[in-house]
Amino acid sequence: MQEKEHLVIVGNGIAGVTLAQQVRSRSDCRITIVSAESATHFSRPALMYVYMGHMRYKDIVPYADWYWKEHQLELVHDRVERVDFGKKQLQLKSRASITYDKLVLATGSCPALYDWPGQEMEGVQGLVTLQDLELLEKNTAGISEAVVVGGGLIGVELAEMLQSRGIAVTMLVREELYWQNVLPQQEAQLVTRHIRERGITLRLKEELAAITPDTDGRVRSIITKNGEEMVCQFVGIATGVKPNVDFLQGTALELSKGVLVNKYFETNLQDVYAIGDCAEFRKPAPASPAVEQLWYTARKHGEALAKTLTEKPQAYLRGPWFNSAKFFDIEYQTYGYVPAEWDERFDTFYWEHHNRKKAIRLFYQRESAELKGINLLGVRYRHDLCHHWLQNRYTIHMVIKELPAVNFDPEFFQQYEEELIKQYIERYPQQGQPTQRSKWWHLRDRFGLFSDSTSC
Repeated sequence: MQEKEHLVIVGNGIAGVTLAQQVRSRSDCRITIVSAESATHFSRPALMYVYMGHMRYKDIVPYADWYWKEHQLELVHDRVERVDFGKKQLQLKSRASITYDKLVLATGSCPALYDWPGQEMEGVQGLVTLQDLELLEKNTAGISEAVVVGGGLIGVELAEMLQSRGIAVTMLVREELYWQNVLPQQEAQLVTRHIRERGITLRLKEELAAITPDTDGRVRSIITKNGEEMVCQFVGIATGVKPNVDFLQGTALELSKGVLVNKYFETNLQDVYAIGDCAEFRKPAPASPAVEQLWYTARKHGEALAKTLTEKPQAYLRGPWFNSAKFFDIEYQTYGYVPAEWDERFDTFYWEHHNRKKAIRLFYQRESAELKGINLLGVRYRHDLCHHWLQNRYTIHMVIKELPAVNFDPEFFQQYEEELIKQYIERYPQQGQPTQRSKWWHLRDRFGLFSDSTSC
């Protein structure tokens, strides 16, 4: 009797687990998932809520123990120390070995550290893995002051987590505004202002130079590049993440920042693939990153590779870019392409609510009027419709006609879209000619636009 083909997946995050589930739905091959981080899959984006006491760890584990056995998915809780690609064999920390027919690397990310003096001492860490969360519990027990180095989404999440424990937080951000390298000026100003209003001390245009210890070798303070000393008992590193591929260095597998793959997630080695945060596209699509480190892209990687492994080769097509996050209680969504800065080839409509906690930006190509991207702060739009606009190359004129339909909660149509439509008519008065008037009157009658009422 011929033995079933053995698919081994290293990593049990959303990329690896999605792949295993999708392959299982199409194939009866043997599937083994190896992970050093946790015995079973959990929701990584929810780790912060466990620390803040909003959820328990068991609440972020989506599948019961019986699920894996019922679907014939073997789980191995161990660390891969070395891969012998010639023998198609994994060497584990426990000294056991696993032989594969096909290998998929889905090892995720790890914190990106620099060479700061003192970064190895107790009380200094990043926040990516379950082990990082466990270490954070230990490192922040009983402390009163913390410094978070770096901005971005991990930085603001870590600041919110620490503040929830009554810890005073100072953030060092090297830009003039928070996340200014990603957000346009107005959105960056809104987020910067909001973080400060929530009681976080933001030190802009400031960088870490060194971390100093106390007599027990724990963090006592940090020194900035400007020579200022800040007393703290904890330093959170939020200067970004990198693909978790160090254990693959020196092998025949081709690496750059991550594991180099083509559009089918194939590496330079036969029967070896990479997906998720650790994969780096050799030829990324225009205006797309080579390394996609998002939850939803990792899931799409798993879905695409499953079809390639079980049916026929299927090139990965991500579709329009999407990301979402929270800056404390302000939800952020971005669709498509909205750069921090742009040239005369592009134009934009920007609206900000008078409470300075909500904003909408429609970004488009000036000559063709094609919508290129959307930024939202404190407002939620329907994902399916935004995706439809971008995928079908809607112009700004087409988008405006459908704008009242995109708000996720119809209760808020009048509150947030009216001024954008007014700006549009001022910029494109020809769209208000008699042949088009019925459309604007239809919007007015249906949603109360252009009335004398004051939106709240």
